[in-house]
Amino acid sequence: MHILVTNDDGPPSTQSSPYIHAFVQTLQAAGHAVSVILPHQQRSWIGKAHFAAQVVKPTYFRPGRLHQDDGTTHAKPLQTEASSDGADEDWVLVDSTPATAAQLGLFHFFQDRGPVDLVVSGPNYGRNTTSLFSLSSGTIGGALEAAVCRKRAIALSYAFFSRNHDPDIIAAASRMSVKLIEHLMNDWDDGVDLYSVNVPLIEGIEGKKVMYTYALQNYWASGSSFTEIEADDGEDEDPEAKEMVIREQQGTHQGEESSAKKRGHQHRHFTWAPNFSDVYQSVETSEPGNDGWAVKEGLVSVTPLKANFMHVPGLKGELKLSFKSNMNPRKFYAFIDYEDFYTHTIISDVFSSLFSSNDYCMIPTVANLPSPASPFLHISSYESIPFQQLQSHPRTALANSYVIRKALIRKHYLAHTVRSYLVKNPDSELRDHVPVTVDFEVDYAEFLDEALVEAYELNESFMRNEGKDGSNREWWILKPSMSDGGIGIQLFSTAQELRDIFTKWEADQPESEVGDDHEKVQSAIPDAESSDAQNLDSGIITSQLRYFVAQTYIPPLLLPEYQDRKFHIRTYVLSVGAIRVYVYKPMLALLAEMPYRTPGTVVDSLSSNGGTKAATMDMRPHLTNTCLQATSASTTPTVLPLYSLTSSLLPPPLLSSITTQIYTTTSTLFRAAVAQPTNFQPLPNAFEVFGVDWLVDPEGKVHLLEVNAFPDFKQSGPEEGRGVVGGLWRGVLGVVLMGAGKSEGFFGVLHGESTKGKCGGKEAKGDVERKWGMKEVLDLDMGRR
Repeated sequence: MHILVTNDDGPPSTQSSPYIHAFVQTLQAAGHAVSVILPHQQRSWIGKAHFAAQVVKPTYFRPGRLHQDDGTTHAKPLQTEASSDGADEDWVLVDSTPATAAQLGLFHFFQDRGPVDLVVSGPNYGRNTTSLFSLSSGTIGGALEAAVCRKRAIALSYAFFSRNHDPDIIAAASRMSVKLIEHLMNDWDDGVDLYSVNVPLIEGIEGKKVMYTYALQNYWASGSSFTEIEADDGEDEDPEAKEMVIREQQGTHQGEESSAKKRGHQHRHFTWAPNFSDVYQSVETSEPGNDGWAVKEGLVSVTPLKANFMHVPGLKGELKLSFKSNMNPRKFYAFIDYEDFYTHTIISDVFSSLFSSNDYCMIPTVANLPSPASPFLHISSYESIPFQQLQSHPRTALANSYVIRKALIRKHYLAHTVRSYLVKNPDSELRDHVPVTVDFEVDYAEFLDEALVEAYELNESFMRNEGKDGSNREWWILKPSMSDGGIGIQLFSTAQELRDIFTKWEADQPESEVGDDHEKVQSAIPDAESSDAQNLDSGIITSQLRYFVAQTYIPPLLLPEYQDRKFHIRTYVLSVGAIRVYVYKPMLALLAEMPYRTPGTVVDSLSSNGGTKAATMDMRPHLTNTCLQATSASTTPTVLPLYSLTSSLLPPPLLSSITTQIYTTTSTLFRAAVAQPTNFQPLPNAFEVFGVDWLVDPEGKVHLLEVNAFPDFKQSGPEEGRGVVGGLWRGVLGVVLMGAGKSEGFFGVLHGESTKGKCGGKEAKGDVERKWGMKEVLDLDMGRR
């Protein structure tokens, strides 16, 4: 075959175009005649563009040694007789785009070598999977240009996973690519204009499966793909170096806006800095069968394409224009940028399904508001919420978090909240539904005894446990107050066991280690395959966590149908304004990954700690936090809808009693938090979703475990929990924006009328439950509505 090769990465370069030379040599070694015409420099992200007003001037490249940057460029072509396969012929470089190179290669160069049978654009330096990459790809643009010229075309991309460009892996990928190209040419489908092929650069690629795929439809979720720079920075930046920097970013996004807002245009320059994590996260949450999924799984992806923009069916005939104003005076503006892609897509999908485009306008940044007083909904991570704007515009700005709520979300503050409320309300539900909690502050293990002097409940329990074997003792659970995700949770029943826990933490932490506290706490999460998989306290830094709580350990209700695995109940609680509180009625059961064992009955391993032997308990039967779980050996999922649990020990009357206890205790808990105005300050123009965890004991009594701000929805079950999370956010947005019970929506936008024929208007409490799945448990006027 006569194969015309182009690309968007330019001539061979170990930094920016590391694959083209090896691929061309492999084609030639397979007996094909290869003609090469390339852009003279990096032209990535340019699509199928042409520089319409430019005079294109070619130069001529003579390749050097393979994987060496010693090729040479000349103003005139080599005046020697070329070989039949093109091995000794100059490569043509053009100061233009991949699409232009394809055009010139087909119609103006290489005419003496006969018609071109196939155009291959690539191999690209990096994958071209999903619509976000494909729509901007110069590699695919070159193949599209060939396709609209009625030539068969293949866009070839190599998906790298390491910057170490192993020549053996590149050679194997090139052989695999040539073999695949020959197969496609021999079996070309009549309906295909071009194929987009993605080959992972991994060991053993020649033995991997080749899959037909479709291009995953995805979207940028992180706002602008450009970052601002000073007007005199970045001048004449080398395009090869710039492309290398972009690929190195692999998902970092530098385009943060300045908090200082000035009127009028500010002179600055912009540089391309896309957030690749949008692409990778969309692939992680997608179904199998698409191009991104195939590459992630280490498979070769072949995506058949047509060289067109497909028409959306159902829209035809005359378009009659309405002469009414297209600006809805009730419109509000919305900014949605949730911290994880899984939840972001759910919120965005629910938002677009509930509201008509006549009701809102989505904006990329807060700076795009017409004025600071415009009606504005902001949903993002806590750190990105413009609280100053919320306080300045309490009637028009609405966000998804309160500023201060540590009375609930910090474990030692929560203990104080409950104690303070019980002093004034000794008969409250909290007495029966919150475990006895002791909070203490300790910097180093040597000060532990001093910290526990006034921990009367603990000390009395230690005395009662003296002389008892482990299975008959009263057990306590230790929790760092400022950590999330189950990090540092341990069980103990004696003062010595508690000392051993703190002593071991300090022994495991190098004295010289310094750095960000949060990163250190997160680094404590052990890999499922590591030796610390059973010892989940590894890496805790006592002096930086500082605040701890110890709670009486509640024996759990066990269900034989689920291998007697401990479970806790995750409920989602919505707090709106100042203050209405709702519990989302669908709840989740989160199961431990191993069958339950009574503490003290099994010692799983012994570790030496400064000459003292201390038992290290296997915490897996006791921890139901899904973020700490490895793949369970059980066939039963670790996350299930609560009402799907079927067991003789969990009959419908007990389930009804459990939910009723959760409703009443949640109501009282938020009343207790409101009584702590320093540590809980609900704003009238804010709402927040909390993840509240409960444990059911063998008698069916519910016990509060903890309250989580910004709960990790994906860790609560990406599959089983997705329907629950989607329904939750439908209820959240419905109650907050459309109104419920006696309260109308915040903006008054949709009150009393239908949006997309689905929602709107005031409802009775029963209607709120049926429509939104929300059980109102508290309506308390704090005088700030």
